[in-house]
Amino acid sequence: MSDDATPPTAGNETEPDHETTLMFGASDRIELIATIALAIATILTAWSAFQAGKWGGKQSIYFSEAGAARTESTRADTEGGQLTQIDVAMYIDWITAISNDLDDGAITLEPGDPYTPTPGTVSGFLYLRFRPEFRPAVDAWLATDPVSNPDAPSTPFAMTRPDGTPVYQVAQRQEADRLTEVADEKSALAREANQNGDNYVLTMVLFASVLFFAGVSSKLVRTRNRIIALGFAGILLVSGSLILLSLPILTLRA
Repeated sequence: MSDDATPPTAGNETEPDHETTLMFGASDRIELIATIALAIATILTAWSAFQAGKWGGKQSIYFSEAGAARTESTRADTEGGQLTQIDVAMYIDWITAISNDLDDGAITLEPGDPYTPTPGTVSGFLYLRFRPEFRPAVDAWLATDPVSNPDAPSTPFAMTRPDGTPVYQVAQRQEADRLTEVADEKSALAREANQNGDNYVLTMVLFASVLFFAGVSSKLVRTRNRIIALGFAGILLVSGSLILLSLPILTLRA
């Protein structure tokens, strides 16, 4: 046998490459960080999807309430307009009846004298049947002595209080105005809910990008490329989290 072969000694044993050891250690840390980023992004994506769905439902509710309020407002305004037409017709008939009663001598109306309905006359009959919302405006108008006072308002419908509000008020018209305000408020809330839902969708996009970059980082060979991909994932995760913290939250029962 040849004695050329030298048995391996302790000094000749193959030692692990230091750079390779460091690379495998860095790779493990990158894998761990990527896994944590993937877990956090998955949870936050699910939360954003839940909140986006809740805000979308809230938007639908608000828009439905706004539509219902506008429908009721239109109905009340229509009814108020009909009552106003009745008051106008009654007023015209009453003025005509007063003129006829004066011509017939059934009543006398001197300047400065307060008006009182005369029983048995058409004008008295109509006056006593004015609607409760119209009677105060007529009485306030008569108190201005419209027969002899040129500065008196032309009709009871033009009478105003010292603060400028009209004396003649129709409850249905006021209710219509209130419901219109309610509808506007609900519409504003619906638009706000829509914006909140869109913001949550934006965070979903950011977290989905985190999932992509964190997942890609485990597929790359070079450590530098993996760190760059993981860096993008970290930036997107922090940005999405900051946006998420600034958004309002709806509970499960909200």
